[in-house]
Amino acid sequence: MQSRFWSTVSTHAVLLAYSVIALYPVLLTIINSFKDRLAIFGSPFAFPSPDTFTLDGYQTLGSSAHFELYFLNSFVVTASSLVLILIVSSMAAFALAEYKFRFNLLTALYLSIGIMVPIRLGTVGILRLTVDLHLVNTLWGLILIYTAQGIPLAVFILTTFMRQVPKDLKDAARIDGASEYRIYLLILPLVRPALGSVLAISMLPIWNDLWFPLILAPGEATKTLILGAQTFLGEFVNDYNAVLAALTLAILPPVFLYMIFARQLIRGITAGAVK
Repeated sequence: MQSRFWSTVSTHAVLLAYSVIALYPVLLTIINSFKDRLAIFGSPFAFPSPDTFTLDGYQTLGSSAHFELYFLNSFVVTASSLVLILIVSSMAAFALAEYKFRFNLLTALYLSIGIMVPIRLGTVGILRLTVDLHLVNTLWGLILIYTAQGIPLAVFILTTFMRQVPKDLKDAARIDGASEYRIYLLILPLVRPALGSVLAISMLPIWNDLWFPLILAPGEATKTLILGAQTFLGEFVNDYNAVLAALTLAILPPVFLYMIFARQLIRGITAGAVK
């Protein structure tokens, strides 16, 4: 009994230490966004004092005519990508979980490769394709790429949950004359934890991505929030207050989403790991 107690204490201590290490850079960014430039470099680990407290970074963002556009672009790209990921992945997962066709296993393995192979390895090919389709410097180019990036993992998670739905419920719906699309719509509320897990997992790499916006959509009208923050850093201008303020505001949406779907995220990861 005593050994189990100390094992639990040590596990929680390790998790707590890891949480502190992971959250410390985030808290440091938020704290320094409220300090003047001298305090940022002179005492970066100190909290703002009455002498060092300033809102210059946030005022710079408010006076910038482009910051709201950057934030809107990030929101549109992220929201549209998540909607497409949920629609396409849930339909594919329903087909893989419900129907036994010839290439069922092969399709699942093919999608698993998309989880293991980073999409950035195909950047050159993606760039050529977007140029041919005239999608460079468009939000649609980013939306389609992020959708393709998020589908493999989403299908894997949703398939696991959909296979847990009792078959008797689906057979009863078929006996009542429900179509396959109707059955698919009836199953979706039963896998809400998986849908929330997919939302939380897929949002972070899309919202925080700098790679594809920098390569495919560097135009002023299509810059995302993370890319737009780079405009305050350059050869002649280094407005660190504005950069830290922009990064602080960029942190808020993922944090709120995680707080809402934290339980679903944990259930989705656990179910996927067990299966």
